[in-house]
Amino acid sequence: MSTTPSTLASAVVAGWKEYQEQLIVTLRTLAPEQLAIRAGSDLRPVGEIAAHIVEGRVSWLFSVLKEGDAEIASLAEWEAGTTRSVAEYTRALEATWKLVEDVLACWTPEELAESIILPWIGPKYPITRAWVIWHILEHDLHHGGEISHSLGSHGLAIELPPPPPKDL
Repeated sequence: MSTTPSTLASAVVAGWKEYQEQLIVTLRTLAPEQLAIRAGSDLRPVGEIAAHIVEGRVSWLFSVLKEGDAEIASLAEWEAGTTRSVAEYTRALEATWKLVEDVLACWTPEELAESIILPWIGPKYPITRAWVIWHILEHDLHHGGEISHSLGSHGLAIELPPPPPKDL
């Protein structure tokens, strides 16, 4: 955010960044065959969930809002259901996270609040860049939790940071 962000906004973005970093750490610990782990037979495997997080970021920021570079454009070409390596998933998550940070650093409060008409919805339900950021955040949290649940349901320990002291 190009103007002085609020303490709350800064805290939310800092927490999201920590979440992103924890997601990367979690994925990097996985063996290639662990990317195929699913919480249930009718649910997505871990690798596909990671790809879906990338796709959500790319779809909204690149395809809809026209933000990003050639690297992001190449991620827009990923085919659903294609199995990739741990390195490819983490590189894509890092690249799309950098895009999130870049847009947050350059969008003004006016740009965040500007009404955007989506052609497939029309003017009755405009969105804003702020809504897109919120949607990407809640999408990341939901599907990151899905990855944790999938791994945990197969007995894999997830390394989490320690909780805050009880006296806070």
